[in-house]
Formats: sequence, structure tokens, C-alpha cells
Amino acid sequence: MELWLVDLNLQPGQRNGRIQEVEGLLGSSSIVACMGDKLTLGSFSLAVPIWSRLLSSVTTADEGLERVRRLKPDLVFLTEDLEQGYGIALVKAVKALDAGTRTLIFLRRENAAVVNEALEAGADGVMFISSIGSKRGDFFMALQCTSAGGVYYPESIRELARKASPDDERAFRLIQDLSERERDVLTALTEGLSNREIADQLIVSGETVKSHVSAVIGKLGVRDRTQAAVFAIRHGGSLIP
Repeated sequence: MELWLVDLNLQPGQRNGRIQEVEGLLGSSSIVACMGDKLTLGSFSLAVPIWSRLLSSVTTADEGLERVRRLKPDLVFLTEDLEQGYGIALVKAVKALDAGTRTLIFLRRENAAVVNEALEAGADGVMFISSIGSKRGDFFMALQCTSAGGVYYPESIRELARKASPDDERAFRLIQDLSERERDVLTALTEGLSNREIADQLIVSGETVKSHVSAVIGKLGVRDRTQAAVFAIRHGGSLIP
């Protein structure tokens, strides 16, 4: 793949414009990349929108966590499989170190157990490696959602998460007990919308959205908006699309 930008489905004459769009989404974000395959890591690191923002690229979990601790990046790209260690465990360690660091992980194994493990670890974006370059444009969509403060879990990820989640009457009741507007906000969180986008969609103020998000987090007993979205995807049933 051409520096992982094949996911952008570039047509002749569109390349520069789309690269500029990715650069705009990344803004001034600093990046650490941790991927087990050195060819993939090298290609990713040399991508035009990435290399100028890249603080470090490594292949092991220990190196990745050390770079995150020392360099304090805004965004960490990683794969499930690493040269040493485990990518999903690294996501969890990064989030424990700084919950504000955004993490986007690419999974090679496409099964419910791995998907749920990545969601529970707190990854802000979860995608399958096989989807890179597809018409869905998971890589680009993940950047769009997470750069705006949302999460990105495409339908392929959600479907496996729902299938693997056992029926939990208490969890279902917690969602059912939310007000109608709070459920609207929770649905928007699962779709990766930022507070501003939710406010526009529901035609309310940003402060009102903040209040609803805080209420949802408190009522569900979760840590943050990412975990609220994961909770809804896994336990929402017919209440949450």
C-alpha cells in the first residue's frame, strides 16, 4: 500500500487535496507509532502527513510505553501484533498513564474476543487491518472522529462486540433509565460525534451537551465518554443502534 494512504481511495488529481485534508485533521498532533511489522511501520512513518508529526516509531510494547511516558504524544497508532508484547495491553497501559492520549489500533484477528478486549482497553479507534484500503475508508474516518474528540468503531467492530456481549439485565436497565435526551446523546457518542457535532444535531448548546454527557457517564458508572460508548455498544440492545 502507498504509505497507508490507499485507504483514502485517491483518484488521479485528488492526491494532494486528500493529503492536505488528512494534514488538517491531524493538525499539530504529535504521534508515536508502535507496530510489530517493520515494513508496515516504515511505510506508515514515511507517509507525508505522518512523518513531520512523528516523535518516534518502535516495534515493542516496552519501547512504546517508554516513548509515550517521555514524549507525551497526542496520538498513538499501533497494531495488535508487536515484535514483543501485545498491542491491546499497550493501549490499556497508555490510557492508564494518560487517559487523554488518543489511541488507534489496527487488529489482525477478526473475532469477538479480540474486539471486546480492545474496546475494554479504552482504544479510541478500533479497525481491522483488512479494512485498510476498503471503500469504507476506516483509516480516514478514524482520523475524522478522533481528531474531533469522538471515538471510531465501525459497524464491523460493533457487530462483533454485540454478538460477544452476554445479556446483562442490570446494564440494560441502566441505559433504559436514562432520559430520552441522554439516550440521544449516548447514541451520538457511539457514532463518534464530538460535543459540538452533538449540539448541532440536537439543536442545543454545547454546555447542555456537556451536562448530558456528564450525566450519562455518572449514571452508567463508567470512566469517560469512550467507555460510555463501549458500554452502549455492548449492552444497549435495541435501545442503542
